Amino acid sequence: MGFLRPYSGVLLSVLRVMSGLLLLQHGTVKYLNFPIHERMNNASPMTMGGAAGILELVGGILLIIGLFTRPVAFILSGMTAVAYFYAHAPQNFIPLLNGGELAILYCFVFLYLSAAGGGSISVDRAINSDA
Repeated sequence: MGFLRPYSGVLLSVLRVMSGLLLLQHGTVKYLNFPIHERMNNASPMTMGGAAGILELVGGILLIIGLFTRPVAFILSGMTAVAYFYAHAPQNFIPLLNGGELAILYCFVFLYLSAAGGGSISVDRAINSDA
């Protein structure tokens, strides 16, 4: 699949932006009450879910624009690993049976972004801090 090689930087940016947008939803539902979700609205920052919501909100925005991509993605990778082991693994260790597939996928996507950076379309690249 060498034909996609010239687009690897752009596709890395697309992965970063889409992951940020999807994560941002978790923060907006907890703190901005959008979209309405019966179990997640009005989170308290003093709870684990509320603390995660702050990371999701701020981290999602930073990922979308590609600012501080590596450290933000590393922190988010850890957050989603904790989410898996705290909320999903106690039910059943197998992700398919405990609903934790998304948390694991986020964890490894963010871990990859922390190593690979924000891609060719990012604020990090524009200010040359992505090296």
